[in-house]
Amino acid sequence: MQTPLLDRLRHTLALLLLASGALLAGCSSAPPAGVSVVTPFDVNRYLGSWLEVARLDHRFERGLSRVSANYSLNDDGSVKVINRGYNAEKGEWSEAEGRAVFTGDANTGSLKVSFFGPFYGGYHVIALDPGYRWAMVIGPDLGYLWILSREAHLPPGVRERLLAQAAQAGVNTAELIWVDHSPLPR
Repeated sequence: MQTPLLDRLRHTLALLLLASGALLAGCSSAPPAGVSVVTPFDVNRYLGSWLEVARLDHRFERGLSRVSANYSLNDDGSVKVINRGYNAEKGEWSEAEGRAVFTGDANTGSLKVSFFGPFYGGYHVIALDPGYRWAMVIGPDLGYLWILSREAHLPPGVRERLLAQAAQAGVNTAELIWVDHSPLPR
């Protein structure tokens, strides 16, 4: 027997399932198809401070300059992530703390990171200097890319090599934002 209440409950359940599926699809932790992740990877060498040299724009970083990331080990073996950037429009620093865990073998630079509770997104190191001076990271799809360095500028030739690798993977490198790391005016 069909009743208006039963129909509404079915409709609401269907919408909740659809929304849950869309949310979970957006929280993928696997690397994009065809993208190779760095191996061997040594998390202890990766720890410490990095500067964001370039990124694809997203609302959670929009308008930020002088962006940095700091990685340290938590007692449980996960990685503590602190991202920080300066919002010139507001005249203030913005900071977010997250947690990253390996998606498989810790010898492979493939992690998932969460800044919002149980929702994780992919964090995949796809290029890494042998001395751990610069890295390129891709998210769960080709719309997320970061170029990181221990210093504000990349060594000669590195920028071109990373851009070529990103383009070959299918990333629209023309959309990259090159992050300002100049000192704040006094």
